[in-house]
Amino acid sequence: QVQPVESGGGLVQPGGSLRLSCATSLSIFSIKSMGWYRQAPGKERELVADITGGITSSSTNYADSVKGRFTISKDTAKKTAYLQMNNLKPEDTALYFCKVVTLANFVYWGQGTQVTVSP
Repeated sequence: QVQPVESGGGLVQPGGSLRLSCATSLSIFSIKSMGWYRQAPGKERELVADITGGITSSSTNYADSVKGRFTISKDTAKKTAYLQMNNLKPEDTALYFCKVVTLANFVYWGQGTQVTVSP
């Protein structure tokens, strides 16, 4: 099972927080990047944040719409990436997908976890 497994979605009020997790079974040494994308109904899938680099270093990239509110991180020992989402807004409502890219440029997508921000 090489498909990453997401968890942590749910229903939250505006201004609330959620933390998403993405666990992979791949060797941490084979991974080039891990990232989060989202897709709202009727819209295209878009990048939320990604993190690249090896065990000792990494770089992050964020969509402008989430900068200052979301933080992506990884735990190499657990082979898991996290997306901490604070100050959530209704427009953050979407199905969130984890994407793992290997050094050989194979791409693996998770099945998605729903995030709903509503009063």
